[in-house]
Amino acid sequence: MMERVLIVDDVEINRLILENILENDYETFNACDGVEAIDHLFSGKPLPDIVLLDIRMPEMDGYEVLEIMKNNAQTANIPVIFITADSSDINETKGLKSGAVDYVSKPFNPEVVKARIDIQIELKKYRDNLEIMVSEKVAELMSTRERMLESMATIIEYRNLESGQHVTRTKLLSKLIIDQLLTKTKYYKELTDNDYLIMIKAMPLHDIGKIGIPDHILLKPGKFDPEERAIMETHSIIGSNIIDVMMQKEDALYLKHTKDICRHHHEKWDGSGYPDKLAGEDIPLSARIIAIVDVYDALVSPRVYKPAMTHEDALGILNKDKGTHFDPYIIDTFVEMEERIKAFHLENP
Repeated sequence: MMERVLIVDDVEINRLILENILENDYETFNACDGVEAIDHLFSGKPLPDIVLLDIRMPEMDGYEVLEIMKNNAQTANIPVIFITADSSDINETKGLKSGAVDYVSKPFNPEVVKARIDIQIELKKYRDNLEIMVSEKVAELMSTRERMLESMATIIEYRNLESGQHVTRTKLLSKLIIDQLLTKTKYYKELTDNDYLIMIKAMPLHDIGKIGIPDHILLKPGKFDPEERAIMETHSIIGSNIIDVMMQKEDALYLKHTKDICRHHHEKWDGSGYPDKLAGEDIPLSARIIAIVDVYDALVSPRVYKPAMTHEDALGILNKDKGTHFDPYIIDTFVEMEERIKAFHLENP
C-alpha cells in the first residue's frame, strides 16, 4: 500500500509538478489553499502520511495550517515539509520552530523532493514503531504492577487468617454495585469520567496498608484498646503512602483510584471517619462504594474475632448506618439489588 501525500499549494502548476514527481511512489491528494487542507484533514478520510505545505497562501498561510495540525491530537504527528520560494534563514528558523520537519524549495528538484519525503516517511515509520514498542512495554509494566499489588492484597488476607477470597469478592461485588449505579443518573457521569473499569480493578487493594500493622494487633481476637485502635487506623495512611511511592504518569488513574480507596475507605458520610474526617461527596466515590462492600463482606464472613452474620442481619446494619456511615444513595441502590447481593453471597462463600 502506497503512503499518502497531501500537497497544499495555491498555485495549480506547483501541485501538478509535485504530483508528477511523486505519482509512481506515492498516492497524492491536493488542496488549493489552507482552508481546503484543513477540511481534508478533518473530513474523516484516511489521513496523509506526510503533508507538503506551501507557506504563502491566501486566507490561511502554511504557518496557520501547521499550528492547527499541531494543536490537534489527530494530526499532530503527521510530518510537514514546507514548500517555499524563500529559503532565507529567518523563514527556515520560524518553520522549524513551528514544527515543520524540512523544506523543499521552488523550483523543484525531483530527486531532492523524493529524497526528503522518503527520509521523513522512514522516520515516521520508525517513530510509530517505537511508540508501539513503548506502549506495549508500559502496558506490561502496568500489568506487572497491578498483579504485584493484588498479590500483596491477597497475602495480607492470608496474614489476617482469611481465605484470600475477600480480595476477589470485593472486586466482584463492587462491579455489581457500579453496574447498577450506571443505570441511574446521579453518579453516571462521575463513574464514566473516571473510568469505572479502572476503579473496579483498584477496589481489592483497599487494605494493603495492613502490611504495616503488627501481628499482635492485626490478629487480636477481641476488641482493641484505644492505643491499638489508633495503630490499626494507620493502615489507611500506610496504604496511601505505599501507592505514592509507586505513582507513575502512565497509570496515574489506576493508582489515583487505589490511593483514594486505601486512604479514604474508612471515612464516614457524616465526617466522623478517618484519617481526614471527610464528609459526604467530598469522600471519593470509589471509597464510598468500597466502604459498603468491605463492611458487608466483613459482616457476612467469619473472622478471628466473630462468626459470620446472615445476609439479612448485615443488610439491617448497613441500613441503620445509612446517612451517617454510608452514602445513602448507594445504600438505597444496594438494597434495590438485595436479591442479587444475596445470591452473590451464597455463590461466593
